Amino acid sequence: MEGTLFGYTEAQIAQFGLTFGVGAFILYMLFIVLNLARESKAGKFGTFILFLVLSLGMLGFLAKNVIQWALGI
Repeated sequence: MEGTLFGYTEAQIAQFGLTFGVGAFILYMLFIVLNLARESKAGKFGTFILFLVLSLGMLGFLAKNVIQWALGI
């Protein structure tokens, strides 16, 4: 079959990479934010602010996936 790799189309491989690859990257970024909070001795409130501000973009990505799933897109 032309256009497939191990029985998967290019679009299926791209969707898998986007979903799980970016998801893994988001987890790594959360680890970086936690490490930043620890090294800077930010305290509980400072750690909360760091996670809130630096994680809004990640929340947008997750919300996009949930909305697509809910709408069946």
